[in-house]
Amino acid sequence: MVKFATIKGFIFDLDGVITDTAIFHSQAWHQIADKVGVTWDEQLADALKGISRMDSLNLILARGHREHDFTDAQKQALAAEKNTNYLKLVNQMSPANILPGIKAFLAELQAAGYALSLASASKNAPLVLSKLGLNDYFTKTVDPATLAHGKPDPEIFLRGAEILDLAPAACIGVEDAAAGVQSINGAGETSIGIGDPTVLAAADINFTDTTQLTLANIKAQLTGVTSN
Repeated sequence: MVKFATIKGFIFDLDGVITDTAIFHSQAWHQIADKVGVTWDEQLADALKGISRMDSLNLILARGHREHDFTDAQKQALAAEKNTNYLKLVNQMSPANILPGIKAFLAELQAAGYALSLASASKNAPLVLSKLGLNDYFTKTVDPATLAHGKPDPEIFLRGAEILDLAPAACIGVEDAAAGVQSINGAGETSIGIGDPTVLAAADINFTDTTQLTLANIKAQLTGVTSN
């Protein structure tokens, strides 16, 4: 495992790591699934985590064996409708929606001189950061519109390191989804999985929730020595 001293930057996913907009995405996608006659359940909701808007729509349609029933234009319209529904919910967000411990962790990283970037598949990430009051921490964000591949492909986390002018090996990626962890690992970065360690077993470091995100805890995991 990489030495803690070699880490110079942190690359964050947004949903489920910095804030929990997953419930908003689920509500908006649930409305679309109902509209196209696809049964919604928790398994489908989980499968959509961490993947792009069109990939999510295609997965929903495939679940209902309806992937060939819509033109590209109709799919674009459905995706746009989902986004409209989602934005109505996002516009109600505030700093109160930051997940526990995240603001303190970002402040700790900034004070310690680490470079930070955001690697979210969400095209609405800048709006969400603004609503949360976290723009100052993330002056470097990956634009998902510039990517050829979505998670679990490593492209987004490779770009997250590139915009920081850092080698992937000098970066830690933070994710809550299995597809995201796979993306981090594929990029050659150290992965932190937030959530169920059985689901995120591929992560180099596992924390069950965001309150455990501290430099001391990460260092302890990488060195195997617990700080006093």
